[in-house]
Amino acid sequence: MSEQILKINSVDICTESFGNAKDPAVLLIMGAMSSLDWWDEDFCIRLAGQGRFVIRYDHRDLGRSTVYEPGTSNYTITDMADDAAGVLDAYSIEQAHIVGMSLGGLIGQILALRYPERVTTLTLIASSVFGTVMEELPPMDQRILDHHAKSASVDWANKESGIAFLADGWKTLAGSKPYEQERMYKLAKREAERAKQLPSRFNHAMLAGGDEYYDRMGEISVPVLIIHGTEDPALPYEHGLALRKAIPQATLVTLDGSGHEIHREDWDEMIDSVVTLTSR
Repeated sequence: MSEQILKINSVDICTESFGNAKDPAVLLIMGAMSSLDWWDEDFCIRLAGQGRFVIRYDHRDLGRSTVYEPGTSNYTITDMADDAAGVLDAYSIEQAHIVGMSLGGLIGQILALRYPERVTTLTLIASSVFGTVMEELPPMDQRILDHHAKSASVDWANKESGIAFLADGWKTLAGSKPYEQERMYKLAKREAERAKQLPSRFNHAMLAGGDEYYDRMGEISVPVLIIHGTEDPALPYEHGLALRKAIPQATLVTLDGSGHEIHREDWDEMIDSVVTLTSR
């Protein structure tokens, strides 16, 4: 492992890499309000062990990257795609396999359209279509929204309160597979210990932009893998089906009983699927 703070697009972006830099690069892009910590270290090590150079990073307003005052909007989703390309530049990587979770999948789609020469393959985990059709798909479960509404009453100066809120948030995203309470608490604790300013994460709720890339998924020409759980409460399974329809050459891997999560029970299937795709 190797962590670096890189100056990208005039902001600090914290990155961490695993494996041999001479191996094919896999850039992991996490979802909204989620630092690099939620790409579990063991998951990254196992993927790197399959002959991949794995990079994970903190988005703006998360972890050790640049953070802004809570309640402010300072960048767009297109800027976040530019940040991803900037990470590749900083590592002197011309092309990479992109793996995006949730919002990270939307960023990955923009990346594949904005920088097609940089993207070798695209994996979209628990994500959706970047376009108007998203408005016609089943909405987020109200329990998730109710949980986020409680953030205003959290004592963020009390680290234990922040950790409990983060871990409980992932519980609202779980499917019917056993909730990994101990693991989620451990990851939440690591994020809280690394974060410059935990409340800044909620700035992602105001994220906008990228309109010029709406409804253009059919233009993505690289091999695409879609991984989606049947019990996803944030972006229900219909979002994965819509992605499969929007990207004709995509392959869909269905995770029975999985929610909006990277559950340890699914690691073997997920890693095997990514390795198969990135071996083309």
